[in-house]
Amino acid sequence: MGFQLLLNEFSRRLAEVGYAELRPVHGMAFQALRGHGATSSELAERLGVTKQAAGQLVKELEQRGYVRREAHPAGGRRRLVVLTEAAVRHLEVAGGILRELEAEAAQLAGRDDLDTLRGELTRLIHGMTDEALPPLRPIW
Repeated sequence: MGFQLLLNEFSRRLAEVGYAELRPVHGMAFQALRGHGATSSELAERLGVTKQAAGQLVKELEQRGYVRREAHPAGGRRRLVVLTEAAVRHLEVAGGILRELEAEAAQLAGRDDLDTLRGELTRLIHGMTDEALPPLRPIW
């Protein structure tokens, strides 16, 4: 419930500042493409979705101006999907909203309690995954 409440508030605030067309899966794709980008197949693997779903996501984000396809540095027919400045700006705005939400949560719960919760959740995740984190499956 806590995750759902925070995600809904995060999405509401993003919509308020002009990103109503983006869903959480878009932000996850942006995170997965940060840096040097990835092929659609690599994006599918990082998100834990099918290649077809990743291809559709790339097509949608390309139409909206958030990603572009470039020649792959290794050559061949592969294309590299990279973020545009619009996506980088979105990540900056989203990061600011996340920091605001975290500060508000710390005020409600207390900083020590929030740090304890983060530590316990980290321990639980690592215990359940044997230290190898699975792909972060998007919420559509």
